[in-house]
Amino acid sequence: MNTAINVKSTTIVIVALSFIAVLVLLSASTYVIDEAEQAIVLQFGRPVGEPISRPGLHFKTPFVQEVRRFDKRLLSWDGDPNQIPTRGEQFISVDTTARWRIVDPLRFLQSVHNERGAQNRLNDVLDSVVRDYISNTDLVEIVRSKDWRISKEDLERVAAATEEEEEHLLTETKMGRQELVNAILKTAQKQMPQYGIELVDIRIKRIDYVRDVQQRVFERMIAERQRMAEQFRSEGAGQAAMIDGETQRLLAEITSEARREAEVIRGQADARATAIYNDAFGADPEFYAFFRTLESYSKSLGREVTLLIDADSDYFRYLRTIAAPALP
Repeated sequence: MNTAINVKSTTIVIVALSFIAVLVLLSASTYVIDEAEQAIVLQFGRPVGEPISRPGLHFKTPFVQEVRRFDKRLLSWDGDPNQIPTRGEQFISVDTTARWRIVDPLRFLQSVHNERGAQNRLNDVLDSVVRDYISNTDLVEIVRSKDWRISKEDLERVAAATEEEEEHLLTETKMGRQELVNAILKTAQKQMPQYGIELVDIRIKRIDYVRDVQQRVFERMIAERQRMAEQFRSEGAGQAAMIDGETQRLLAEITSEARREAEVIRGQADARATAIYNDAFGADPEFYAFFRTLESYSKSLGREVTLLIDADSDYFRYLRTIAAPALP
């Protein structure tokens, strides 16, 4: 009884171990390639067969062969900003970026081994090509497009532009930035097939003056803006003086005209008053004389006024004729 049980247990263990061995063997002999991957099978470190780019399940010799995987998607390269002198000896900082892909994984493996090695090789090739082209190109060709144009009307709107600045602005662009980038791309692409790489495109992300040159450019820009500001202030002061002079002239004309009209109205009023006085005097000369005398009393006599005249003066003749009221 015990012997049968032991035999059965041994059989189960053997079957389980066999099943595990089959699973391990199957796992070691199969591999899956993703749609974004491509692979090369290595046997004792040497490539075997053609690169595998078809996604799905594949087989290899277990424990002897290994699979080296490579990305099929677009990869990015981002170079470090480099200080490069242009043909006009103007030092600028150029920051570039590019996109690339692995198109020949076998040659890629043999030449640069992995993506890190590819990045280092791209650094050498692209930095060298960019430096060669930038150093043989004028700054205006680097920053402008080929179809960039400026008209005389646009130039007139640039206040206080010097002759040198006008000549610089009117300089015709022969190549332009996009054509420069295309030339860099074509030159760099010629060196990529030996590494199993396809260079898809390259772009100049940023162009700046280096720090010491940038400071001088900023100082020149500040001085130019200050000169323009002084010119604007001078023109504004001139315009203000013209406006103030015109205002003073108009004010003098309006004041003179108002004074003339006032004198005319005053003269007409005096004439009218004189006519009224004459009419009143002609209607009753005695009453008019009496009324005018009373007006003079109210204006000349007061509490603090002392008047020394002869008692027989005509000034008081109406007062002398006033009869005293009768006593009750």
